[in-house]
Amino acid sequence: MKNILFLLAIITSTAAFGQSFYGEKITADGAIPAGSVAAKIKGHDSLAVKVTGAIVNVCQKKGCWMQVDIGGGKSMRVTFKNYGFFVPKDISGKTVVLDGYAHSSTTSVAQLRHYAQDAGKSIAEIEKITEPEVNVVYEARGVIVM
Repeated sequence: MKNILFLLAIITSTAAFGQSFYGEKITADGAIPAGSVAAKIKGHDSLAVKVTGAIVNVCQKKGCWMQVDIGGGKSMRVTFKNYGFFVPKDISGKTVVLDGYAHSSTTSVAQLRHYAQDAGKSIAEIEKITEPEVNVVYEARGVIVM
């Protein structure tokens, strides 16, 4: 009973501040705008960096990835460390703080089509994907949704 009351207190206090935490407990201290990540990772294989930005899309199958706006009509795909946690599927448009690693990666056509299917795209839209993409990607160990 004490555990249930403790859990309820945590959920209530988190909701009162309008923040939800996923994965490891992190803070927003030192987070940089998502739009500056691409410039920061130049010359690095990967970079530990805390990022904040707007969520533009979330996996509609189970919340196992999301995309964060990095400006210029582009987004950064965010996955979660060791596939260890997921985020709600209805958080597009919210602001997020991520703590983890950013790097540049080439995403294959097959993987892009898989992501499009997870996002609920039509067969016609999926079939239009014919070229791999080089993008900034991010693996988060912790997420705050505001």
